[in-house]
Amino acid sequence: MTSTEPTTPAAVDLIRWFDDVSIDDVAEVGGKNASLGEMYRELRRAGVVVPNGFATTSGAYRRFIAENGLAETIATALDGWDGEDTDDLADRARRIRRAILAADLSPDLRAAVAEAYRRLSTEAGGDEVEVAVRSSATAEDLPEASFAGQQETYLMIHGDAGVLDAVRRCFASLYTARAISYRRHLGIDEDDIALSAGIQRMVRADKATSGVMFTLDTDTGHRGVVYITAAWGLGENIVQGRIVPDAFHVHKDRLAAGHLPLVGKEVGSKELRMVFDAGADRVVNERVEPSDRERLCISDAEALDLARWAVAIEDHYSAIRGVDTPMDIEWAKDGDTGELFIVQARPETVHSRRTTSPVLEIHQLGERGAVLCEGAAIGERIAAGTTRVVADPADMASLLPGEVLVAETTDPDWEPIMKRAAALVTERGGRTSHAAIVARELGIPAVVGVPRARAILGSGAEVTISCAEGEVGVVYEGRLAFDVQRVPVAELPVTRTDVMVNLGDPALAFRTALLPVAGIGLARMEFIIASHVGIHPLALLRPDEVAPEDQTAIERLTLAYTRPADFLVDRIALGVGRLAAAFWPRPVILRFSDFKTNEYAGLLGGAAFEPAEENPMLGWRGASRYHHPGYRDGFELELEAVARVRQRFGMTNLQVMIPFCRSPEEGRRVIDVLAANGLVQGEDGLEVYVMTELPANVLQADEFAEVFDGFSIGSNDLTQLVLGVDRDSEVVAELFDERSPAVTRACAMAIASAKRHGRRIGICGQAPSDYPDFAEFLVDRGIDSISVTPDAVLRTIETVAAAEAAAGPGSPLAV
Repeated sequence: MTSTEPTTPAAVDLIRWFDDVSIDDVAEVGGKNASLGEMYRELRRAGVVVPNGFATTSGAYRRFIAENGLAETIATALDGWDGEDTDDLADRARRIRRAILAADLSPDLRAAVAEAYRRLSTEAGGDEVEVAVRSSATAEDLPEASFAGQQETYLMIHGDAGVLDAVRRCFASLYTARAISYRRHLGIDEDDIALSAGIQRMVRADKATSGVMFTLDTDTGHRGVVYITAAWGLGENIVQGRIVPDAFHVHKDRLAAGHLPLVGKEVGSKELRMVFDAGADRVVNERVEPSDRERLCISDAEALDLARWAVAIEDHYSAIRGVDTPMDIEWAKDGDTGELFIVQARPETVHSRRTTSPVLEIHQLGERGAVLCEGAAIGERIAAGTTRVVADPADMASLLPGEVLVAETTDPDWEPIMKRAAALVTERGGRTSHAAIVARELGIPAVVGVPRARAILGSGAEVTISCAEGEVGVVYEGRLAFDVQRVPVAELPVTRTDVMVNLGDPALAFRTALLPVAGIGLARMEFIIASHVGIHPLALLRPDEVAPEDQTAIERLTLAYTRPADFLVDRIALGVGRLAAAFWPRPVILRFSDFKTNEYAGLLGGAAFEPAEENPMLGWRGASRYHHPGYRDGFELELEAVARVRQRFGMTNLQVMIPFCRSPEEGRRVIDVLAANGLVQGEDGLEVYVMTELPANVLQADEFAEVFDGFSIGSNDLTQLVLGVDRDSEVVAELFDERSPAVTRACAMAIASAKRHGRRIGICGQAPSDYPDFAEFLVDRGIDSISVTPDAVLRTIETVAAAEAAAGPGSPLAV
């Protein structure tokens, strides 16, 4: 868009167009003035679509304050405030805002704004185009502080008078009680504050969709992904936490490499749609039809386009500041044209402030209590306290420091009271709502989107808020014991043996990936099938063979899919893709499903396809199913999902592992099935491992080494089968011991065989972290990796380091 200067000379200092390269006092990034015009043009060159507009300059605001003598009014009104009395502050803030709203905009500022608005209207092909009038304060949206929602935005404004009134209201919004309190809390002097009002052509998202996205995972701070939220209508419902939006994760590195790594898709409830009511000349909320609530409101292609733009914006701001700068970005889709637009971008302010040498903080419950309610977990912490239901921020005095705040929702008016709370529970909101953003900034756990939380919890109840168990936040009855480990990552010992992690729950992927581990040593496919699919694979391929009630349930779950089996493929690909994305480029070893027949039968529709076995533990499981005519079709759905992760998503760090493989010949048959489904051993770095959990795997280890790329000792099954001890029997439980000479000898034999053939070998079990002598034994024998559960990682690193020191330079490890 070509820029022309307004004809009024005085207007040069008062307004600037977004695409005017001479702007240098509107956008302030990380304490550095940067040309907004240069940003605008560079982002447009990168393909980012930003609606044009203009802004009053910070100089115009300062001139407005000076011409109306408001500096003294503001100073007098704030003089004597003790920094604590919120009711007193509210009165002082109202006096300031009344003075600003009563003041006159100078004739030249009015003329400049009116002339620019007319030009914007002409370019849009109309007389009085609708615009959004957005506030941008010089101390707002810096990397050090979000000021989330502190200043106002006005939507669907039209006409000279409407625009001028909105500009004045933006000026006044600098002096809400919440904004004054927040600046005082951060030590920002009132004399350093100025505000620009940006006037931007309105994107008619009220007829389509809009949302917020971050160039990191908002819960964990994982930098490898773009997190996108989306909802019907204008985005205010997302920001204010009135709805739970759709959510998407896109992996940055694989996106840049040309792949389509949409590794996360979640349908939100999206109960409300904010639209413009032309008759009332204002925005209103309307209920969303159930059919629209149950489907995603943007396409996969649109999510990927938004992610590309987000990365371009992050790159641009990072280059300006000279440091990595994660971004918080608002986007909108125009319902008239179908175009996507970026309407606002600012530095993310929570995770980006963490030090480069972080302290690893792990919260873990020491006991469990009755579950009172659940919602979306915000943060990774645990807190306990007394509940306090607060209906209005004006009642903030009722919340005592250290209590758990329970509310319907929050907005910026709640921030002074949120600072007192040990934790937060809200009935509405999602992961990018106001409550979630501020809770992260304050470092308190929050559970949002909890229906009837106020009625369930009430005031005066002793509760524990746990956000350390994945994506679901839990409110437990009573004050439960919990532990907090704080370990400076830089102080952890470095081990020659790889310490890896066992992980099956994709919800924990981004959080667990922050641990100092070499990758995932064991990812369980059956966990994803059980928790994210719940349907027997063959029931999706042959639904006519299952019971009528199961058919009905399957039809309901797969309604959005033309081919019912795509439900399983999609769910597995998203779950496995998230694991691989979180740990990229570290290896992720996925064990194919290892359900036993009775467990398969427990899946929806499974009873029609599974035989009744006397001893399922030793029956039709693992490799024997994968090539068998009675199940191969079902296994091939798993392979279709894995191929999507490796090929479409580009996650070539994903490796696969075959469980319960009774002979090398059986292993070859399974590898042939993989190849027939596009997963060729050795192609694009694909490695195929085998579980070492049967005596046959040890006794024929040399032959297995000719088939597979590596081994993983499954210490639980190996111990059970070597000793002949049912690991689930309480009667013989005391006989189950991984340190038995028979078991350790089997482990030593397997390790030696792997070494002879140049194959990697690891162990996935708890014993090395529980028994330091067992870890020392494995290290001494030269095992390549030890994989344990997340809670055992830190002590395992220390145990392995000590074992390596004890083993000395003469151990096989050093060879």
